[in-house]
Amino acid sequence: MQEVVTPLYPSVNIELSDNTFFEQLRHLEYATLDEQHQTYLDFTGGNLYAASQIKAHAQFLLNNTLGNPHSTNPTSKLATILVENTRAAVLQFFNANDYHCIFTPNASGALKIVGESYPFNEKSTFMLLSDNHNSVNGIREFCKSKGGNTVYVPVQHHDFEINAAFLQSELASIPSANNNLFAFPAQSNVSGVKHSLEWIEYAQTQGFDVLLDAAAFVPSSKLDLSVYKPDFVAVSFYKIFGYPTGIGCLLVKKSSFSKLIKPWFAGGTVSLVAVQSQNKFLADGPERFEDGTLNYNMIPAVAIGLEYINKIGIDNITRRVVSLAEYLAAGLKNLTHSNGTQLVKIFGPETFEHRGGTLIMNFFDIHGAPFTFEEVEQLANQHNISIRTGCFCNPGIDEINNNINADELSGFFLQHDKGNYHDIMHYLGKLRGAARVSVGIASVQRDLDTFIRFACTLLNKTAISNPI
Repeated sequence: MQEVVTPLYPSVNIELSDNTFFEQLRHLEYATLDEQHQTYLDFTGGNLYAASQIKAHAQFLLNNTLGNPHSTNPTSKLATILVENTRAAVLQFFNANDYHCIFTPNASGALKIVGESYPFNEKSTFMLLSDNHNSVNGIREFCKSKGGNTVYVPVQHHDFEINAAFLQSELASIPSANNNLFAFPAQSNVSGVKHSLEWIEYAQTQGFDVLLDAAAFVPSSKLDLSVYKPDFVAVSFYKIFGYPTGIGCLLVKKSSFSKLIKPWFAGGTVSLVAVQSQNKFLADGPERFEDGTLNYNMIPAVAIGLEYINKIGIDNITRRVVSLAEYLAAGLKNLTHSNGTQLVKIFGPETFEHRGGTLIMNFFDIHGAPFTFEEVEQLANQHNISIRTGCFCNPGIDEINNNINADELSGFFLQHDKGNYHDIMHYLGKLRGAARVSVGIASVQRDLDTFIRFACTLLNKTAISNPI
């Protein structure tokens, strides 16, 4: 592998009609993709790390000795300084002066902190979109265990946007004196739809605290927490810049911090504990929710990743990703079998005004029968193309795509003690799952052309198996 040098990043906006910059970035930072003939189109699943990030972090580790931060010895003090410097870098990246940054294993870990610590009670309402990751859906179990109620707000079938009238009506109907929480994704992890951040302030005026799942949004869009001020924000850093994995954060508005009631304590989360009297004092700051020892060797790599993104410019990434997604969507929509049947159905809005770089789709054979998502993925694998298939931990969108209603779902669960998507497909006689293709910072036009050429191999073919 050739020596990778640090690129000279421009300080001005990039004209994305000219691919020179991102082609150079691909060559310098992501050379292994082309060396290994990989076509990577799963950026919503996980971003790719740049070579310069790895080199910078490796050099840092080789030149320093770090110890467990929970001490005042020299190595521990250095680790503490680096953790706090990274915490400050995260807050600066999101313009979040009014927030605490709590390090977590990932966005799911951040969401769990909110779920288990939010003061739900028998009068509480947990309101969320039908378009949510399961790590948000799972919070309903915490609300339910405390006697509260869960309300799902539907997204529209034709464009996956929020049903505004329904949401406004539901928010207004809930008594504001209770501990009520509204959760939604800034960007859908399935459809790529960007839900308006204006709903944050609107829900707060209706007496709701707001939890924003930003995991799919922040890799290619700017989140300015001085403008939009949710009470809680969940983030995974590998989604933004690929390395390190295993570190995320929960950003908590300082004015909402005391609302979270930690249900237990662990090492590092307390300032004082007694055994015989069974009392404790919790830590005052974000450490209160950072159970055990932080990943102190890897946390400095987060600061390196944020610096890398800042050098390229998040606005440049936004425009680049949208233009690539538009190109891919246009290429796929033009594919028809010899009898005129459409090969690919892309779900969601027609335009990319409120959409990121994620496309969800199903493939249909010359007779109009669906290819199973397993079949599509297996064929893509043979071409060294990485996509993602299934339900993407977002059952609400999948139920909308495949016209599955509440009565059908309830009937299945009443008659089964366990099961998976194959079982429910056979029970309902309806399709489940789809294929998801997502572009990102390392994507170039030839990746998209490769996928379009792969899709062409399915033209005038018959699906191998009937999924239902």
